[in-house]
Amino acid sequence: MALDADLLEILRCPESKERLIYFLEENVLFCPASRLKYPIRDDIPVMLISEAERVTPEAADALVAQARERGLWQ
Repeated sequence: MALDADLLEILRCPESKERLIYFLEENVLFCPASRLKYPIRDDIPVMLISEAERVTPEAADALVAQARERGLWQ
């Protein structure tokens, strides 16, 4: 099940306070600024830095490029 659009508008990365990119198929929220991937479990975003996965700069660039291709990010 997809996350509610209103919820996505207000959610921010706890570390950077920036917007998140929602990858529905991967079931994660990604913050390009902090390079953190937050899991979504049972349709609930887990917005804890300790539960997030920090990705390399290269992986972050690839995720942003993927998001742009899918029209998820400007």
